[in-house]
Amino acid sequence: MAQFSESADVPDMGRRQFMNLLTFGTVTGVALGALYPVVKYFIPPASGAGGGGTTAKDELGNEVSVSNFLESHNVDDRVLVQGLKGDPTYIVVESKEAIGDYGINAVCTHLGCVVPWNIAEQKFKCPCHGSQYDATGKVVRGPAPLSLALAHTTAQEDKIVLTSWTETDFRTGEAPWWG
Repeated sequence: MAQFSESADVPDMGRRQFMNLLTFGTVTGVALGALYPVVKYFIPPASGAGGGGTTAKDELGNEVSVSNFLESHNVDDRVLVQGLKGDPTYIVVESKEAIGDYGINAVCTHLGCVVPWNIAEQKFKCPCHGSQYDATGKVVRGPAPLSLALAHTTAQEDKIVLTSWTETDFRTGEAPWWG
């Protein structure tokens, strides 16, 4: 019968513990790396800038100056800017001195097309499937099921600032569907 003795080929307990720790650490790191995107998906992002809103940007990503904006557009124009979450948003020119207190999200509620403003007919007309919205973005003809989303707009330090619209939709008298 052969006797077993401690040899140099059998790792001692310290080395075995190290290998177990290394294996456990590797498996844990991979698992956490795989779970991170899943967890980030379910946690909503924090609102930026302490609730101060989003500054409107033009097509080149530059902040929109209220004075230049009003100078270069006519009363009752609806002009696209980059708004909340980067969505295209129409700013309403109320007068030569003021913008409207609301912006209209330009994303169609049917399939997500960008809805252009039709100056001649004074309404938004979706080129994809023919949905139509009045001058305030209220749906007047389907297949779009809902009116266009709204955002509050204010002029702050010569910039257009957009914030989330959480109040009742003035066009329908209902709670906002986009909130």
